[in-house]
Amino acid sequence: MRKYLFIFKSEVMSNLQYIGNIAFGFVGCFILLFVFLNLWTYIYSNPNELINGYSMNQMIWYVIITEILWGCLGGRKLCREICDDVRGGNIAYNINKPYSYIGYSLFGHLGMAFVKGIMYITLGMITGFIFLGSVPNLTIFSVLIVLLSMILALVISILLIVFIGLFSFIIEDANPLYWLYSKFILVLGVIFPIEYFPSFLQPFLVFSPIYVVSYGPAKLFVDFSWEVAIKVLLMQVVYVGIAYLLCSLIYKKGVRNLNVNGG
Repeated sequence: MRKYLFIFKSEVMSNLQYIGNIAFGFVGCFILLFVFLNLWTYIYSNPNELINGYSMNQMIWYVIITEILWGCLGGRKLCREICDDVRGGNIAYNINKPYSYIGYSLFGHLGMAFVKGIMYITLGMITGFIFLGSVPNLTIFSVLIVLLSMILALVISILLIVFIGLFSFIIEDANPLYWLYSKFILVLGVIFPIEYFPSFLQPFLVFSPIYVVSYGPAKLFVDFSWEVAIKVLLMQVVYVGIAYLLCSLIYKKGVRNLNVNGG
């Protein structure tokens, strides 16, 4: 475990050198938040009105949290790096290293997401407070639960992207798969809560990655309850295990093919 913490620390120190670039990257996120602020202000004729159980303030904070999670992930970069490693043969050099390629990818990218996450959370909270003048009622314990849920959401997202990237063992270029996955999460998980979708679709969304990588943490932030918190955290832990298992299976299969083919 110590070597993975060293990988994480190294990536954190490396990204701290580009803190200005990370802050500038929030501009795109800010523009989206500004657009959605005006959208929800237009939809809600009365700020205290509830639509599908959400007030205007709750909807805007929901979008802020999901945008933070989406913005600090950098999934396209990670998927492209893994695809390049597989197609270029660089992954073969990691087979005999004293660490797992999956663990290396996870903790390395977590280091980058950690730095971006702190920056995006800070700027996102400031943006939300400027727009709305208030934040949801949260205790210290509920804030810690929300932060834990956000960390688990990032871990799951990274593992799922690693899994998609490792599909390059099978289809040569997995970047189109990531494009489909990212649009699925963006359209169904970032912009609207699950409650806004038709009732027949909601059970599917609850058991999909959307629930654990975007909806869950945002829901806990805008409308915290211990019942929902326990459900979200349990599902996130299960998803971490499933995602890691899928990554391990496809990685072992790919490495086995490399050994058979002498690659």
